[in-house]
Amino acid sequence: MDDFDPEALSVLRYRAKAALRQRMRALRSTIPADSIAERSARICAALENHPIFQAAQSVALFWPIVRKNEVDLRPLVQPLLARGVRVAFPAIDPTTRRMTFRFPNEPSAMEERGLGFQEPSPEEPEATALDLIVVPALGVDPQGNRLGYGAGFYDRALPLFSPPGRTIGVVFDFQVLVEVPATEGDIPLETIVTDVRVFNTRS
Repeated sequence: MDDFDPEALSVLRYRAKAALRQRMRALRSTIPADSIAERSARICAALENHPIFQAAQSVALFWPIVRKNEVDLRPLVQPLLARGVRVAFPAIDPTTRRMTFRFPNEPSAMEERGLGFQEPSPEEPEATALDLIVVPALGVDPQGNRLGYGAGFYDRALPLFSPPGRTIGVVFDFQVLVEVPATEGDIPLETIVTDVRVFNTRS
């Protein structure tokens, strides 16, 4: 690798990441809906039992894009609210493309605002600090490197909250990869929860 020009190496990493992204999206799309629901329920149970999750008083979740077979964390919302935890969700400013986390008054009333997922209204309160951000991914590796959809929303937003906020990535176990190419601006995750295991990363 020392013989590679740094710029050329960066281009190769971005290309590898794009190819891996396409493959992982295709792989996840083959999983039946009932299996997605069962695996998601295991992830929710593992999160509920995790000390970081239990201690958090403000948590950012995400509403799943069902057609993309994302991990479904919706069963966690009401139990969190019932114990007084503030629950935020990501929202994207259509002009600046900046992602914030907002606390919806009624999570089930969030709307799709042009990017394919349910978002809080721009008028909802914005989080200025969070104890925990639960992050979606197409793939992760043991170092906590994350393969997202490529827009970089989470990578730009996470440094505003973590540290001191904690980060947990949630994926199905088949999405744990040997290596995810690390590119400029990538933010590794601290902990990974799958439907089979929970592990801290070596980042």
